[in-house]
Amino acid sequence: MIIILAVIRIIPYFYRLFIPENDDLLSESIAIRKLELVETNIREKGYSRKTGKLARLFKFDPNHTSLPDWQLLGLSAKQAAVMIRYTAKGGRFYKKSDLQKMYPISREMYDRLEPYISIPAGDSLAFKKKYVPYATIKHIPVIVDINTADTVELDAVKGIGPAFARRIFRYRERLGGFYQKEQLMGIYGLDSAKYAEIKDQLRIDGHALRPIYINRVEFKDLQHHPYLNFKQVNAIIQFRKQHGNYSNIAELKKVAILPAETIDKLIPYISFDHD
Repeated sequence: MIIILAVIRIIPYFYRLFIPENDDLLSESIAIRKLELVETNIREKGYSRKTGKLARLFKFDPNHTSLPDWQLLGLSAKQAAVMIRYTAKGGRFYKKSDLQKMYPISREMYDRLEPYISIPAGDSLAFKKKYVPYATIKHIPVIVDINTADTVELDAVKGIGPAFARRIFRYRERLGGFYQKEQLMGIYGLDSAKYAEIKDQLRIDGHALRPIYINRVEFKDLQHHPYLNFKQVNAIIQFRKQHGNYSNIAELKKVAILPAETIDKLIPYISFDHD
């Protein structure tokens, strides 16, 4: 035992004698520690994957938060615009959990923001006085424009819950807007029975369609369109490169792998203008 203790005591001496101190190892150790501190700081303050920036968390009232402040909290410009549009239309947040109804606010983001949400007591009191049970609200007839409604407005339609509200919103973004209600049946899970239940509560603003400028559209602009697959998008672009700009629908029909049914669905969106 005494011999073992003696060996342990002299090991450091021989280590220093034959192995010189390595300044690089010391520097590397310091650098790693700094990185660990930065990562800890990021986790504590919140990092936005949407904006690629460090979110700055602060107390905020979601009923009166500006677009720049939403972005500082970690939302993208597009997400912040959704929040502003909701309050501009008269939407209100009466309690913290109301933010979870909003499409841009993921569960992860809500958990990060929740400690900083500050809604004045007056708003909460007004909510209690005017409170109507959610089940009753769902039975109040509403007419919603599916081309302009946000997820909260869509959720107010009887027969559309939060899940379908999100699906409709996302499908509309990929599609470029709806020109007829029946297009809703292209959404996963929204069958003819569900459509019959909700169709009379919906209307369409046809002016809200986002045109497809067929003579300058690029692959990335159409790759997620619900009416087109990878090969069809590529064929549209390649045909234009080989034969020049399209001047009418008849020329688009010359793209061999585009079925007539698909072209008919696309016609309301197609624009042959360059602007």
